[in-house]
Amino acid sequence: MAGKGSNTDCMSCSVLNWEQVSRLHEVLTEVVPIHGRGNFPTLKITLKDIVQTVRSRLSEAGIVVQDVRLNGSAAGHVLVKDNGLGCKDLDLIFQVSLPSEAEFQLVRDVVLRSLLNFLPEGVSKLKISPVTLKEAYIQKLVKVYTESDRWSLISLSNKHGRNVELKFVDCIRRQFEFSVDSFQIILDSLLFYYDYSATPMSEHFHPTVIGESMYGDFEAAFDHLQNKLIATKNPEEIRGGGLLKYSNLLVRDFRPMDKDEIKTLERYMCSRFFIDFPDILDQQRKLETYLQNHFCKEERSKYDYLMILRRVVNESTVCLMGHERRQTLNLISLLALKVLAEQNIIPNATNVTCYYQPAPYVSDVNFSNYYLANAPVPYSQSYPTWLPCN
Repeated sequence: MAGKGSNTDCMSCSVLNWEQVSRLHEVLTEVVPIHGRGNFPTLKITLKDIVQTVRSRLSEAGIVVQDVRLNGSAAGHVLVKDNGLGCKDLDLIFQVSLPSEAEFQLVRDVVLRSLLNFLPEGVSKLKISPVTLKEAYIQKLVKVYTESDRWSLISLSNKHGRNVELKFVDCIRRQFEFSVDSFQIILDSLLFYYDYSATPMSEHFHPTVIGESMYGDFEAAFDHLQNKLIATKNPEEIRGGGLLKYSNLLVRDFRPMDKDEIKTLERYMCSRFFIDFPDILDQQRKLETYLQNHFCKEERSKYDYLMILRRVVNESTVCLMGHERRQTLNLISLLALKVLAEQNIIPNATNVTCYYQPAPYVSDVNFSNYYLANAPVPYSQSYPTWLPCN
């Protein structure tokens, strides 16, 4: 386990042991392909190289990087190797000052120009503009600029779901959803070692690396990660309430730390989710995007995930009118059936509740063997009551 460092007094911090530092080195030096769209070549980068390149370019542009951190599932993987969460998105946080729109634009341009360094030899770079690089290699661009949140996200595309996400943070209100994803590992001491030491690292000779839990208690969060426990604070503060991530933890055999409290927290999660995504089409886009981003190469888990999500929504939603709740449950059921159809899987009938809808032509006095169906009813319109098969 991570040992408490003598130079850190706060409960949220801990010093990584040699096994964890060694695993961190593997993550930072692993070659990750960034896939280009169309005819653009694949870039082969390491986190170490992209961090050093971007930080150096930012410094040249007059933007000081206070520190760089590894975040999310990659940080959890470094701390506990087989933790059930895997190591998917590779999230890096650059602590910078973003006082105005000009700094946001400058950061974006620096990152895009940095990608030129990773183009294969023989590729002419003269006529490749930042706009071209954005279209070729950027999966997602996000900018948030409010009184309490100032940050931007640039996600480099990987078709296997291992996107490299560069997050530039001035201030952010909430940096975690659950204790098990609250870890950040400060990389500066290791990056300094790479730059200035020619001696290979060993158990008895390696830099001191600090980990921090945004949950506030490192040892408690570490215990939750080791023992696959679910705990959070104030889920109503999380965009989307943490509902989708909570269901993801459940499908990966995590269990609530407090079984009595979790029912209250589930109601908060559902309430915040429907505040942030009140429209059924927004809910559909969010769910489809989440499945695509978090279940790459895990097709068989999608159905179980959706059934868990449906159960939580069904049992814990108190803020919706009846027809709105039915619409959401219907959406989740349809997505689950779509997943089964794509995989050509017939589920165990004992675990499935089947629903049917009376055909619109049954009561038609002119009904014959030939019937021209109307266009599908959009989710936003009303529809007849769904009836259980049994």
